[in-house]
Amino acid sequence: MFKFAWPWSFALLIVPWLLQRILPHAKPQRSVSLRIPFFNSVTHSPPGTPTTLVSLTFFYWAYVLWILAVFALANPQWVGPPVPTEQQGHDMMLAIDISGSMEIPDLKWHHQAVDRLTVVKKLAKKFVAQRKGDRIGLILFGSYAYLQTPLTYDRNTVRLQLDDASIGLAGPQTAIGDAIALAVKRLMKQPQSMRLLVLLSDGANNSGTILPKQALSLAKEYHVRIYTIGLGADHLRLSSIFGDKVINPSADLDESLLKQLADETGGLYFRAKDTMSLADIYQQIDALEPVEHNAQVFRSIQYLYPWPLGTAMVLSLVLGLYVIIGLNSKPAVCHSRESGNLNMS
Repeated sequence: MFKFAWPWSFALLIVPWLLQRILPHAKPQRSVSLRIPFFNSVTHSPPGTPTTLVSLTFFYWAYVLWILAVFALANPQWVGPPVPTEQQGHDMMLAIDISGSMEIPDLKWHHQAVDRLTVVKKLAKKFVAQRKGDRIGLILFGSYAYLQTPLTYDRNTVRLQLDDASIGLAGPQTAIGDAIALAVKRLMKQPQSMRLLVLLSDGANNSGTILPKQALSLAKEYHVRIYTIGLGADHLRLSSIFGDKVINPSADLDESLLKQLADETGGLYFRAKDTMSLADIYQQIDALEPVEHNAQVFRSIQYLYPWPLGTAMVLSLVLGLYVIIGLNSKPAVCHSRESGNLNMS
């Protein structure tokens, strides 16, 4: 869509006409004039050409330049179609356990038994993809916690970094306290109402330098809301030479700690015993912490004023060169049989 940002500028088009009407005209002065028979030859003008024609030509050129300048001043623009913008959502850290116990194959993906981390990676990537407008960061923790991805709007980067997570990369044990403290450190400078931590673990805190209670105090102090997920099936059938036996692969899961972390920070605790329940938990968190979108849009603007302004500058340069060349050129001398007498009037 084409438009002028300052259309009131076109009122300046009548300024030259007003000046011509308002300013007083030069008074005629009586002087001695010379009548030169070969005047037309000297001025390169054809016989009978009015002497005011040159002045009128310059006046018209000047007015054209003025029109171009006014068009540039009106700031012509080409405005693009409306493009919706995303409103800023939450600042969310995902803390995912990659300790040795995440290797237990007690979950299924497409009816095949797979380890816990494989399922978590696939479902967490879907969850990240849905969080349009959120800034998301990724923490991986085992015996110690480390930042895999800082807070970013680039959800694709978070998903790629999540793919790189592997079991035992951070050690075989579980440092829940360190993971929470690291998340609080990354969130503490963000707006209070937007600080979220989603922590997934399948064990108990048995490593790290910060106790879970200390990390909980930090989370409460900096208003970080924690959603915790306890992962792992209740039973797993194992086959051996002595026959089949059923064990509880989640015997080490510290549910009381995960519940406390969620309750005291205003979050919720979820128990994921299979793939379907874990997928449902991510959907519940997505619904509990929706990303609000508004109707704000923006339009790209292409400024067109350089075109009339540049044209005016080029025409001014051409006109100036024409005047300079005309002044410096020597008029051709025409030999005439007419008398060279000058009549004084």
